[in-house]
Amino acid sequence: MSTITLADLLAEADSAGHDHAATEKNSGLLHIHNHATGSIVWFPTWRKFRETADWSTAVEGAEKDLAGDPATVEERAAGILAGDLEGLLRRAAEASDASIFVQENLTRHLTRTWAVGDAAAKAAGKDLPAGNSTPHVFAGYPYDVYAQDGGVFATTLWNDIIDARRNQAIAEEAARKALKPVSRKALKNAARKAARR
Repeated sequence: MSTITLADLLAEADSAGHDHAATEKNSGLLHIHNHATGSIVWFPTWRKFRETADWSTAVEGAEKDLAGDPATVEERAAGILAGDLEGLLRRAAEASDASIFVQENLTRHLTRTWAVGDAAAKAAGKDLPAGNSTPHVFAGYPYDVYAQDGGVFATTLWNDIIDARRNQAIAEEAARKALKPVSRKALKNAARKAARR
């Protein structure tokens, strides 16, 4: 069992300086650089996550969530993953700052997703996913969680989190404008246009 924790790896990457390529190569982590804010979010590859002490703890927790009939474990896991994703995007939409939300939640969601997939495979008596095919538990999931060691998953999820907040802000602005009082002149013009139709 590994003694290195994900927190240790992430802290080392944060303190490594500006040579991100070397840090990725030496640590087994990947990163996303938010050029708008200058922030960097480090996250593990799914392979590196399995090498940490956190992996076994996360898989054990997911196995408890999946307890029950082994024949339906993958369907239950798919339901858990869908619920987790829906909750994440709902919280992202409500967040006051999407960039901070991503920094605080991206890695946690990635690792939880991989842990649920690994727990489902173990409970079903299958090999752990190796990234060469999509496991049944992820058949209806909107992301390819193992492509490019998880980099594709992280990047598309990052974008969806940012979009969730942006879409919520647009909806709030539209609702605010809809509540704006309408002038008498605008009402008369609208009535005149409606009468012509």
